[in-house]
Amino acid sequence: MNSLIEELDERYPEMVELRRHFHQYPELSHQEVNTPLTIAKYLENLGVEVRTNVGGQGVVGLIKGGLPGKTVALRADFDALPIQDQKDVPYRSTVPGVMHACGHDAHTSALLLAAKVLARHKKELKGNVVLIHQFGEEVTPGGAKPMIEDGCLDGADAIFGTHIWAPMPVGQAGVKSGAMMAAADKFTITVSGRGGHGGAPHLTTDALVTAASVVNHLQQIVSRRIDPTDAAVISIGTFHSGQAFNIIAEEAVIEGTVRTFSKQVQETIITEMERVIKGVCDSNGAAFKLDYEKGYPPVFNHEKETDIVRKCAKNVLGEQSVIELEPNMIGEDFSYYLEKVPGAFFFTGAGNQEAGAVYPHHHPKFDIDEKGMLNAAKILVSAALEFLNQH
Repeated sequence: MNSLIEELDERYPEMVELRRHFHQYPELSHQEVNTPLTIAKYLENLGVEVRTNVGGQGVVGLIKGGLPGKTVALRADFDALPIQDQKDVPYRSTVPGVMHACGHDAHTSALLLAAKVLARHKKELKGNVVLIHQFGEEVTPGGAKPMIEDGCLDGADAIFGTHIWAPMPVGQAGVKSGAMMAAADKFTITVSGRGGHGGAPHLTTDALVTAASVVNHLQQIVSRRIDPTDAAVISIGTFHSGQAFNIIAEEAVIEGTVRTFSKQVQETIITEMERVIKGVCDSNGAAFKLDYEKGYPPVFNHEKETDIVRKCAKNVLGEQSVIELEPNMIGEDFSYYLEKVPGAFFFTGAGNQEAGAVYPHHHPKFDIDEKGMLNAAKILVSAALEFLNQH
């Protein structure tokens, strides 16, 4: 194992070069064309068996070990975001309005170099390694589900994945067994009233005022209808209503998200939302429509596989550099893989004030300390080998 880790150190410059290439040429979710082609070509040059167009734009590689054993999967995502890159760096995005503002370019580069060292030592592997390069994580429906349906996990006995995490200092990693990341749902509420003159509100049904009351009442669901020991969030992201200063709005549209860790809490919130919205609209004489879209399920890490990640992260980074995470309300479609096979998802620190890696994910100046992706590759390779050797 040590020889592979040392080899990753030697190949770190190539990892940086790859990451900066992907950063300069980002592609939006479900619109990825050149990125999967680049990934497939790289894996083919390693002598890895490659499947393309898996579930859509996905790429899957297979490294067959020289010794009998289990099969472990490693996953990275490669889609970008509709954000204008505002960084002043040589590898700034060349695509207007599109950038890697979440670290998926680093995930991809880390897994490609992990594949390179594993492929070079495939005769020594006690089993096989599946390399899952996933499209479309940022936008539901994500790429994980169709890739699974297209067989990317067939034969796999376990899976590991990581997310580069800028809020965490480079040199650290975060792990957690059980519920780690939340279900991420989206809803749209359309309130319909009767518009009219701003000077004669008594002749109208004000959709704006009604919708504002809906927003206020929704905030009471978590605090007054959900057990305080259960974590949940209802957040309103957009509110659109009205045409002019002197016209009573006929319609208002509210968009938001719900985050939960259990199906029971999720269903309770949906029921309570319908009840609250109906009550407010009925009392104001308005009509409504609720469109609720269930997103990714919660990310639920399996205990034995989390123990493997914890052990490997401590070996790579040191005992004190691995922290136990609190549950996070951000969603991730890695959850679909974990519903199919045992596995674990973890965070790898990549924040560094001196390197300018101080901005949050999805920020137009987002960047990382690239040593973080080297640490990610080391932990992924170590976890894969540890799993295969244990079995």
